[in-house]
Amino acid sequence: MKWLMRALGICLLPMIWAGAAWPADDIKLATTTSTDNSGLLGVILPKFEAKYGGKVRVIAVGTGAALKIGEKGDADVLLVHARLLEDKFMAAGYGSVRKDVMYNDFVIVGPKGDPAGVRGNKDVIAAMKKISASGAKFVSRGDESGTHQMEKGYWKEAGVAPQGAWYVSAGQGMGQVLTMAGQLDGYTLTDRATYAAYREKTGLEVLVEGDPKMFNPYGVIAVNPDKHPGLNNKGAMAFVEWITSPEGQKAIADFKIGGLQMFFPSAK
Repeated sequence: MKWLMRALGICLLPMIWAGAAWPADDIKLATTTSTDNSGLLGVILPKFEAKYGGKVRVIAVGTGAALKIGEKGDADVLLVHARLLEDKFMAAGYGSVRKDVMYNDFVIVGPKGDPAGVRGNKDVIAAMKKISASGAKFVSRGDESGTHQMEKGYWKEAGVAPQGAWYVSAGQGMGQVLTMAGQLDGYTLTDRATYAAYREKTGLEVLVEGDPKMFNPYGVIAVNPDKHPGLNNKGAMAFVEWITSPEGQKAIADFKIGGLQMFFPSAK
């Protein structure tokens, strides 16, 4: 029940934030939880705010939910990581500008004992098959986020229908899912940065990495003011330009956890 209540709370937050009475020059940023849970936004946003002169109000949800918020005009700008969904968003006219920002990678993490025997596997599809066959717990985001979209693609390619007692669909952000996987001695798919931020709290270990299919690119999108005239388009474009500028790209590259770079700039 606690997990359900938390999930409901997370679902309600965008609606609460969207209706907040903020100064007109504040920017509403809808973004994937990985940029927030990892600590990246806490480091780079103050640098942008100092230059911009206003505040960035963060709505941290899954990418699917962030794009829905953008469609409704409840955010000025998006920072997300599901390229297929981003392209659909742009094709439908909901975004005015999209630019590449950065990338990292996905990893499969799990308990030290590794009951599914996937440690060291470089083939994510083979690893997913072994996890499902083992009956060990797998905790899914289950929230239509970019991570969940990638996971669903892996299951489809593996020919596995993820269901049954071994498969836990949490409907949670990445940090909560990592915590849950740690509590259940289970596996999960995560971006490397959020895992690094939660590693000591969960006791989970990186077991599968290095497959090119686990590449994880991020993009920034300004929501189209023609669809929603009340948007802070000036602020959105200022954010787009800053995060893809040499200054913003350096701020991303400089963000580290345990001395290791977590995100790699990709703006062109």
